[in-house]
Amino acid sequence: MKRINISENGVNIVFDIEDNGQIKLMHFSALPFNENDIWNEMFEKDHLGCFDIAQVEIAGLDRPCERHGTKYIVTAPGYRLKYKDFSDTRDNIGRLIKVTQYDEPTGIEVISTFRFYDGISIVRTYTEVRNTSATETYTLTYVSSFNYLGFEKEGILPRDDKFIIKIPHNSWQKEMLWQDYTFEQLGMPQSQKDGWEHCGKAINVTNVGNWSTNEYLPMGYIQNTETGNGLFWQIEHNGSWHWEISDQRGHFYLALSGPNEQQSHWFKNLAPGESFTSVPVAVGVCRDFDEGMGELTRYRRAIRRKNTDNEKLAVIFNDYMNCLWGDPTEEKEMPLIKAAAEAGCEYYCIDCGWYADGFWWDSVGEWQENRRRFPNGLKKVTDEIRKYGMIPGVWLEIEVMGINCEMEKKVPDEWFFMRHGKRVYDRSRYQLDFSNPEVSAYADSVIDRLVKDYGVGYIKMDYNIEPGIGTEVNCDSVGEGLMRHEKAYLAWLDGVFARYPELIIENCSSGGMRIDYAMLSRYSIQSTSDQDDYRRYATIAANAPTGLCPEQSAIWSYPLTDGDREEVVFNMVNAMTQRIHQSGHLANLSPERMSLVKEALECYKSIRDDIKRSVPFWPLGLSHIGDEWVTLGLKAGNKAYLAVWRRQGSNECCNIPIRYATENAKVNCIYPSFDEGGHKFNPLSRSLSVKLPECFTARLFEIEL
Repeated sequence: MKRINISENGVNIVFDIEDNGQIKLMHFSALPFNENDIWNEMFEKDHLGCFDIAQVEIAGLDRPCERHGTKYIVTAPGYRLKYKDFSDTRDNIGRLIKVTQYDEPTGIEVISTFRFYDGISIVRTYTEVRNTSATETYTLTYVSSFNYLGFEKEGILPRDDKFIIKIPHNSWQKEMLWQDYTFEQLGMPQSQKDGWEHCGKAINVTNVGNWSTNEYLPMGYIQNTETGNGLFWQIEHNGSWHWEISDQRGHFYLALSGPNEQQSHWFKNLAPGESFTSVPVAVGVCRDFDEGMGELTRYRRAIRRKNTDNEKLAVIFNDYMNCLWGDPTEEKEMPLIKAAAEAGCEYYCIDCGWYADGFWWDSVGEWQENRRRFPNGLKKVTDEIRKYGMIPGVWLEIEVMGINCEMEKKVPDEWFFMRHGKRVYDRSRYQLDFSNPEVSAYADSVIDRLVKDYGVGYIKMDYNIEPGIGTEVNCDSVGEGLMRHEKAYLAWLDGVFARYPELIIENCSSGGMRIDYAMLSRYSIQSTSDQDDYRRYATIAANAPTGLCPEQSAIWSYPLTDGDREEVVFNMVNAMTQRIHQSGHLANLSPERMSLVKEALECYKSIRDDIKRSVPFWPLGLSHIGDEWVTLGLKAGNKAYLAVWRRQGSNECCNIPIRYATENAKVNCIYPSFDEGGHKFNPLSRSLSVKLPECFTARLFEIEL
């Protein structure tokens, strides 16, 4: 046996090349490898198919030995792959390891890539499957992007006593709600405290369809509370994906993948000479959750398209939320434009409705200005926006056509998703298929016209349907058709940004239904929610840096016309640690409340250079909808910013630990200019006491660490 030890950026990895010619992933942890943690009685008797680097399933091959059920273990030919090559190189990004395996009976070659990024405790991994046979076509039904057995092995306590699994639930208006679980709460209790046991169940978290975060973020976190090491991950795909945790031979595994046949109707035929590459995933190690999210934030910045928007963090006004609600006209826009400019906004986006008269939902798709809404033309309004020193933007939903759009009657069915010979539609819209070159060319023409004819510099790209498992047109499976469209859409986006590098395109999918880093490695900004209650939005805002970088995280701030000053402050604090999406009827606010909006935007502009390089922390833990007190911290060098919200409840005081503070730390309330409740830093406990006598109040603090 030959052992390969890798220690890079705090990640410890061990590969074993065994005497039978197989290579195994024995270790992936923040802790060093202890071989004694691996062995148990049942494992020593038979560990066929254990510690496989990649799981690869091909139709028609037998899966022997262990009772696997629907779990992705002992896949074929995955369990019998033999070692072929190991490459270990460096480039200007970091270390790059490639492990090549080979299955002689089929001629299948599997290359597993482990990409390191200098200074970041994360590895990006993916799997390429090549058909090197001369004559046979093989059908792939599952390919793992990351597969690791043995994450539970450190420590001596029973797993039920030492593990917390954190899962981020996601839904419309309730985005990024994390929940902690034990194995027992997820249906996998430990039936015996010592020795080996087997469970036919897996903890499955799956997304199916084109809304990549319809029910969950493509992420997760495991904390070993005994030893203090954590394991976290994200799947970087804009469609169907799957991860699972279960047991194999007395150890527990984590398997991450994109689509597959079992969960998402995906399979892919590989003809001789063809290859398939799985979706990339990022897996990291840490000591606790906050540290892990900090590493993930740094990694997300490393893989993201370089762009001006994430350097400048411009303030955007959008006329939708608690404002025009999708009913724009020239008459309504003019006073709003003036008020937005006076408040300090730098972009102004005309939201949905500019392209149709009256009810427009099921007629979208041609994206031509409506002269009843804009009798002097849309350019009259975009010119007015520029006159006030702002850059104009518009709303689009480029991936759909409404069932009452005249254009959909003139184009062939091949433009759309099809299943059972019928067009796929949802909520009165048809799903366009961007793998059709005519569709992407049409989408290009829409973008070109808006930029060139109207001077648009911002597009809110929305997406409000779910077309399901995919399309049957020119593909092996409907899941493959969906994946093909998603790859084509990303390629189309790359082309748009190549033509217009300064154009800002916001990823909005009914709020936060596509918060994934296939999309966010391209888009510079992401809508986090359609939540229209500012009091509930505090939870989404506080948790948002788990799902995306603060400088990409667009948070609505929409002061009510008939609210009071604390309502304005709460609204503004929601957004001030990330990206401000200003809205509300600003022209109708009283002078006192309008001055609070201006003050907030001025304060934001003074700290946004720190936001773009900050990492998040949560002094009171992640927020839940019912929490009385909510906090979010951002650390940037020797400074930290702390947003504090008080909602309902009887406690008007809260003591907040500041993990990075020294005894000499200085704390200042930087918004609002009044702080009538008061605050006090406690040097010995390194905590901040905050008093907010009224419910639904908020403050933003700056801490010199």
